[in-house]
Amino acid sequence: MPKIIIRFAFFLMISTVVGQHTINDAIFFTKKDQIIKFHTIDDLQALKKGELVKLYQDRVEEIMTTLPFLSLTNEPGVRMNDIGIKEDSRHLKVLRHHTESTRKSLATTKKTIEELVPYADTEKIIWTILYYEETIKKMRIGVNGNF
Repeated sequence: MPKIIIRFAFFLMISTVVGQHTINDAIFFTKKDQIIKFHTIDDLQALKKGELVKLYQDRVEEIMTTLPFLSLTNEPGVRMNDIGIKEDSRHLKVLRHHTESTRKSLATTKKTIEELVPYADTEKIIWTILYYEETIKKMRIGVNGNF
């Protein structure tokens, strides 16, 4: 009897994990893909170059993750069904492939930024971060907002 209970519990855990994974496959991007804080020039000038490079990477990541979906949504956690796209195997496969490709591209992009951006003038890194943050703010406002 205990073996049956253990097997049943294991089956439930696996079903829950697989079910949650499938649910997330239909989401374009999540809140964790977004930056939390926007900065002023004074905030950025107080940081070391390594910290600036990390902020730079984070802003590039949000832009690369959300930009392809701006015509569909600018809000995190939106599912395909929420905007009228059927969550069938074909659409899920396309979105899953895009997500995987973006993850791989981001890894390469982050490595490139990590290796090359530190050679830039600190002032240019700061201005680029501010530019990216303005872009992100506009992306979050969406097409119905005031640009």
